[in-house]
Amino acid sequence: MTVIGVVLHHHRPEVRELVDRALTFCVDCSVEVRMPATDAALIGRPELGVAEATFPDGLELCLSFGGDGTMLRATHLVVDRGIPLLGVNAGDLGYLAEIDPDQLENVLSAWLDGELVIEERMMVEVIDHRDERLGLALNEAVIERAESGHIVSLVASIGDRRFTTYKADGLIVATPTGSTAYSLSAGGPIVEPDFQALIVVPVAAHMMFNRPLVLAPSTEVRLEVEGYRAAVVTLDGRSVATVEPGDDVTVRCSPVRARFLVTGQRDFHGVLKEKFGLTDR
Repeated sequence: MTVIGVVLHHHRPEVRELVDRALTFCVDCSVEVRMPATDAALIGRPELGVAEATFPDGLELCLSFGGDGTMLRATHLVVDRGIPLLGVNAGDLGYLAEIDPDQLENVLSAWLDGELVIEERMMVEVIDHRDERLGLALNEAVIERAESGHIVSLVASIGDRRFTTYKADGLIVATPTGSTAYSLSAGGPIVEPDFQALIVVPVAAHMMFNRPLVLAPSTEVRLEVEGYRAAVVTLDGRSVATVEPGDDVTVRCSPVRARFLVTGQRDFHGVLKEKFGLTDR
């Protein structure tokens, strides 16, 4: 039997109606639905809930109902299994969700008929000084100050050569997908999501050189914490580790790719225009 996973925004009541529509569609098409236990409890369907660790088992598709944050959570739940994701936008206009609510049933029918295509997105991974992976990020890895009100000093090496020491609130290493997230608010460039690159952006740099860098995807960025203040590693908004002075982490392109189902109807440049209120002249 075909099995679909469902992940939903926890604080938007309107999402529940969308999930009910998806469940009705799946029952009519003999498709099994599975949800993380916390999500299933929110809609009063605990029998559909499973532990997050077993949620990806056997899934053929993961549906995300919400905004970009929900899509990131869904990605982290299933990305290591290569499961395709489909985002249903419920709320503010986002960059990651592929379809609007009125398209839900038609797009699911198209998926069952094999009419959708998969678009792969680059991710980054962070490796600690013991050569262990701290985690993956679809949008960005951030090495930032651990204490509010203080800067952090990060010795940056690009490839095997020392580049400079950043004295800043932190340093973002973003993917093209993440170029419209935290990186953008810190002054980074907008990059088309199917491009391959690492985008390095300092946050509130206390130094003359505060420009973003766009690096080849084969490049590794090593960051050593200098001085006496620790730093925190944050992946897509989740804090995953503390880096003590003298230790380092390496950010690099991951062999793991996020796999998004796309209809071919969504226009990245059109979303940008709507987001920024751009008009044709």
